[in-house]
Amino acid sequence: MKLASLAGPGRDGALVVVSRDLRRAAKAQAVVPTLQAALDDWKRAEPALRALAKDLEHSRVESFAFDARLVLAPLPRAHHWVDGSAYVNHVELVRKARGAEMPASLWTDPLVYQGGSDDFLPANADALFASEDWGIDLEGEVAVVTDDVPMGTDAMASRGHVQLLMLVNDWSLRNLIPAELAKGFGFYQSKPATAFSPVAATPDELGPAWRDAKVHRPLVVQLNGKPFGQPDAGTDMTFDFGQLIAHAAKTRRLGAGAVVGSGTVSNYDRSRGSTCIAERRMLETLEHGQPMTPFLSFGDRVRIEMFDAEGRSIFGAIDQKVAQA
Repeated sequence: MKLASLAGPGRDGALVVVSRDLRRAAKAQAVVPTLQAALDDWKRAEPALRALAKDLEHSRVESFAFDARLVLAPLPRAHHWVDGSAYVNHVELVRKARGAEMPASLWTDPLVYQGGSDDFLPANADALFASEDWGIDLEGEVAVVTDDVPMGTDAMASRGHVQLLMLVNDWSLRNLIPAELAKGFGFYQSKPATAFSPVAATPDELGPAWRDAKVHRPLVVQLNGKPFGQPDAGTDMTFDFGQLIAHAAKTRRLGAGAVVGSGTVSNYDRSRGSTCIAERRMLETLEHGQPMTPFLSFGDRVRIEMFDAEGRSIFGAIDQKVAQA
């Protein structure tokens, strides 16, 4: 089942069910008005939404052409957004780039930060920044959306709380990060609004690509229409989503609709490229003695997408232009 939030008069959009090929959609208001409302009552809403999705696939319900340019983020705002760094090889490189030590504990205990969740960006909205001097960078990721997760839920049980999957561009402002982290209190200004794929999908939509609480498909990133990277999201993921959720829920409950990100997808096989510029710049520094790839400028366009084994887009594309605020 695939779900999206059609832009409308309210901030949270109108929930629609989207066909597997992303071509058609059907309004879900007869079931539930918004995706957050569905997650709040998932045991009742999910079977009804699945029935609607089945009717859509068999043309048994009124539908309309799906246009990804007309939707908000699947959850336009969420009660909780926590992003991890599940690909520790990426953490090593980025920390090395800013001269920071790599604690051994990062291999056994996930690193996470809690980001702003009141203003998620639509997949096709311009990403606005006041200055190119901030070091504008993309970060291609995968995220899950949970139902209610009790405090203290272990990693294996946490897997059962994954209800939806999305793609992420967790925009970063690299030149603001060092001074901000030096204060000892974490990210804030260096982590602006995050963008999500047009569609959220239930794990079964990925078939065998969803296993062991990981997504085993390449995350394809293009910069200005040219290939930038396509690392496999399941390979080299040190912490699976069950472990990330359990870490987040160690001392608190997670409410329905909590969004948990994987962190920047990264592989040890560097021939597969990168999903962020900071990683590429560090690799260039190691090879050439200095970075060669600049951070993003106004007018640059970033596209992030994932395809199934038959080459069909699973979530639709995050396709954004960097623009001046």
